[in-house]
Amino acid sequence: MALWLPMLSGNLILPTAFDPVSWHAHEFLFGYLGAVIAGFLMTAVPNWTGRLPIVGWRLGGLAGLWLAGRGAIAVSGALPAGLVAAIDLAFPVVLALAIGREIVAGRNWRNLMVLGMLGVFILGNALFHGEAARGVYAAQGYGLRLGLGAAIMMIAVIGGRVVPSFTRNWMVKRRSAVLPAPPMQSYDKATLIALLVALGLWVTLPVSMSTGLALAIAGGLHAVRLARWSGHRTLAEPLLTVMHVGYAFVPLGALTLSVEIFAPGSFGVAGAQHLWMAGALGLMTLAVMTRATLGHTGRELTAGAGTVTIYAALVLSVLARVLAGFWPEMARPLQMMSGLGWIVAFGGFAVLFGPLLLRLPPGKRI
Repeated sequence: MALWLPMLSGNLILPTAFDPVSWHAHEFLFGYLGAVIAGFLMTAVPNWTGRLPIVGWRLGGLAGLWLAGRGAIAVSGALPAGLVAAIDLAFPVVLALAIGREIVAGRNWRNLMVLGMLGVFILGNALFHGEAARGVYAAQGYGLRLGLGAAIMMIAVIGGRVVPSFTRNWMVKRRSAVLPAPPMQSYDKATLIALLVALGLWVTLPVSMSTGLALAIAGGLHAVRLARWSGHRTLAEPLLTVMHVGYAFVPLGALTLSVEIFAPGSFGVAGAQHLWMAGALGLMTLAVMTRATLGHTGRELTAGAGTVTIYAALVLSVLARVLAGFWPEMARPLQMMSGLGWIVAFGGFAVLFGPLLLRLPPGKRI
């Protein structure tokens, strides 16, 4: 994002073969989110399988592959398109192989679905490269929609497990008389099927009326799903509330894209998509990163003033970006405001939580 703002204002030109907007979209979805997915899976899979986590030179090698992909994309104008794609895809492919090996070795068949979604995400990245190499505007192409659709399904599936579970645990400790609906009941499965159908139509027929209807139905069902988790009862703990807010962008994005299909120009396609990209993906990943950092470093699971500030900065960033699509005359300053909000949110995360990750948890020794 620190590179994107001067690119947006015309003060920086990267030697990339991608057009600037496609570079921005790719590096968020397949760069940033790819790293977050890796971090989540390498943390979660050992818990799922009971096996040891990926550490040492293997972890360092994965990080090196990710960095090589970012560098190759940045200077892709001077490299063959096939080589750039191979370097960039090496990271997620090796990650998928490593995670697949752990799931199979641990006989954790239930989570093969997550590996399948990662595979679709990788396919989206490959399609994005192919479209960019052919001169197609990849920021609105099949690859981006497929990758984004896979990511939203990950949020719906994994978020649908952890958000109600975390909420229930917190409310039980507070001896609440009302508890959220348990995760993955029949209603949840129906909402996931509806979302999968809507996303499939959106990937293949993005402006079809049937797609608009399917997105509206899926958005409504997921709004009800979210309401069943009693998020309004978690306001005393922002660390938990933010996960409900992040998930709220899933139905909100679906409903807004539906409106954009039926009434083109209402928000702009890019503005509507940002409710999913910066909203659902950005806020949910920040929420999980903050909670996981506190939990894995032995800190109390509560959000302080600084943490609440970075959450608020990201929400304002999303709203400013969506408003830019709704208010074209003010698009440029609103986009700049959105970018600055993102930098405050994730820069703040690095400042607040980076030191915790660089120290051993209390009571542990080398």
